[in-house]
Amino acid sequence: MELPGGPTQPEVMAVSLAKLGVRQGDTVADIGCGTGTVTKELAHLAGPRGHVYAVDRRALAITCTKETCEGMTTVETVEGEAMEFLSSPRKKIDCAFCGGSRDIAEIITRLDAEGCRSIVVNAVLIETVVEAMHTMQSLGIFQEAVHLQISRSYELVERIMFKPINPIYIIHGGKKC
Repeated sequence: MELPGGPTQPEVMAVSLAKLGVRQGDTVADIGCGTGTVTKELAHLAGPRGHVYAVDRRALAITCTKETCEGMTTVETVEGEAMEFLSSPRKKIDCAFCGGSRDIAEIITRLDAEGCRSIVVNAVLIETVVEAMHTMQSLGIFQEAVHLQISRSYELVERIMFKPINPIYIIHGGKKC
């Protein structure tokens, strides 16, 4: 099943998850879970004692995530708005990956208020980058922002060329340990 926007590129996921710092046994939220590729990796990192909430407002995204994470008992999908999910009774979130941009300031503020250790926002829109950075700065949790540009090789007239993929911004915030 194909979802508009496609899965998070593996290179982007590697950097994002390294910044997020998920530990064995963590409860993690994948907000704007899309295809579920990040959700699946989060579940592996959190291990059998961990728990991953995969949240998305789009029914198709939830369906994709369920397919991607089929058989993974530590993954719980939640269809709905992120702020509704964050306001509902659930386990405390240790780390959160945010792949969407709707209500990002409110989401970051809520996660910080509940004591979330690490938050990573992936953004393609400059407005989202600025809003996420300013929110994290105002909360005193901003760590860094990374601009990541990936190009992939492909064959062109019996030679190799690189074709760029749209750039991504990775914004990391959290408690300094």
